[in-house]
Amino acid sequence: MSEQRDDRPPFEESLAELEALVRRLEQGELPLEESLAAFERGMALVRLLAARLEDVAQRVEVLLRTSDGSLVTRSLPDEEE
Repeated sequence: MSEQRDDRPPFEESLAELEALVRRLEQGELPLEESLAAFERGMALVRLLAARLEDVAQRVEVLLRTSDGSLVTRSLPDEEE
């Protein structure tokens, strides 16, 4: 893993920040400049979170590859188990 990844805030923290920004924007009480800054930050967080999810999906795919290169698929366990 690279050093850059260690410097990033946890996924859950970034998601919580994005949710808070969305709530503030939905209230519609921010001045225009603050709304624009919040929107820009939110879009940056969306890109960051999407990239992190893609990275996780690729890592999972690597873990599920067999020695011959084919993918193994498994059902997810039921929530009741």
